[in-house]
Amino acid sequence: QDVMDIEVKPKPSRPHWYERYVQPCLAELLGSALFIFIGCLSVVEDSGGTGRLQPALAHGLALGVTVAVLGDI
Repeated sequence: QDVMDIEVKPKPSRPHWYERYVQPCLAELLGSALFIFIGCLSVVEDSGGTGRLQPALAHGLALGVTVAVLGDI
């Protein structure tokens, strides 16, 4: 028998409409809200001696957490 062995790969299914449209919008909304909220709180709670370091670190850490949590969406 000289039959060619052809692997038939199933066609990848399209993502559900929720995963395609709603989930990225909610992730963007949550990420932006978290970034702005933590950034504003770091400026409000400024103790005076930290200067520009505290808001900068708070924004950087908020952005890092947001990317780590919501990056795969």
